[in-house]
Amino acid sequence: MFKASTVTLREAFGREQGEWMGRELCEQLGVAPAACWLFCSPKEGFEDLVAGVCDTVGTDMLIGCTTDGEISADGVSTKSAVLTGIATDRIEFEMVSVRSVGENSAEAGKKLARKFSEPFDYLQLFTDGLTVNGCDILRGVQSVLGKSIPIAGGTAGDDGQFLKTWQFAGPEVLTDAAVAISMRGGFKVGQGVRSGWEPIGLAKRVTKAKGNVLYELNNEPALKVYERFLGKHADRLPSVGVEYPLGLIDHCWLLNDGKYYLLRATMTVNRDDGSISFAGDVPEGTMVRLTCADSASVLQAAGKAAKTALDQLEGTVPVMAFAYSCMARKTVLGRKVAEEMANVRRTIGTNVPTAGFFTYGEFGSVRPGGTCVLHNETITVTLLGL
Repeated sequence: MFKASTVTLREAFGREQGEWMGRELCEQLGVAPAACWLFCSPKEGFEDLVAGVCDTVGTDMLIGCTTDGEISADGVSTKSAVLTGIATDRIEFEMVSVRSVGENSAEAGKKLARKFSEPFDYLQLFTDGLTVNGCDILRGVQSVLGKSIPIAGGTAGDDGQFLKTWQFAGPEVLTDAAVAISMRGGFKVGQGVRSGWEPIGLAKRVTKAKGNVLYELNNEPALKVYERFLGKHADRLPSVGVEYPLGLIDHCWLLNDGKYYLLRATMTVNRDDGSISFAGDVPEGTMVRLTCADSASVLQAAGKAAKTALDQLEGTVPVMAFAYSCMARKTVLGRKVAEEMANVRRTIGTNVPTAGFFTYGEFGSVRPGGTCVLHNETITVTLLGL
């Protein structure tokens, strides 16, 4: 038995609205879910909303986070909440969480992974979007679980304010935390990751960097390189930088529909030392190129990600879709943002229950069986097949 359903709330948040979401989900499923996901805006009343959902949904296996926009079978929404539940006897779930991930993200990843009591087949991971080093927490998780476990998910958002994000584990509303849910059983996982951004200009070497802070390209301050490239738009840094992320040439995958470059989006700039902080590590010595995209290439990439995920199901039927899309894609697409998920759903089937959110960073593997890494500017589509 397997049934999934989604409830979307676009009204003001509060405990009563959370209780309605929980009751509505159970009514649609016909039973209490074995596990459920809540993605919502951090607008006023969201903590009461979480409490209301937990009071009525019939399970403590509730996981999720705040976002930069919500995704469901109804499409794309903002300042809203999406609750998804799965009722099944085919999959076993286990949920864990860790706090204070910003102190040492790698150690937090190890601690998180060690909390699971049983081996599993697939993991979803949601972390703080501002305090965590997403690359390090993945390395910590993989040092315990190995690199072959499929991982998907994203880093939490806060409606583009970049002040504070929250993560949910049952009734607990956490911050500076990571939450994860494992699945094991008789199902298939398909995953596709694409961006739509392509390299432009000459390659440059990262001559000075530490973690996610880039100091120099070709021995020149990174900020000066970006300012020269952006010209009159340079005063809009760092926000305009998400439209022109760095493509890491040394981290490039050759796929059947072209090349995929691991991208890094700008987060902050330091005009005193000329450095730029990115939403993921930029290793010293790496060759990089600036990249750009337009709405057509971004939308086309969404369809490719969905097709890749569908192909990996090897003939099994998709019964649930999770989509995690970078907030930068929403910025680039503007009024066309709804078309991204429309492309995904045309590919996987409009009857497949769908949930997800716009992130500050995405977790996923580019190739089947490949190692999960932290992405920027991408959409990751994960399908469960039975």
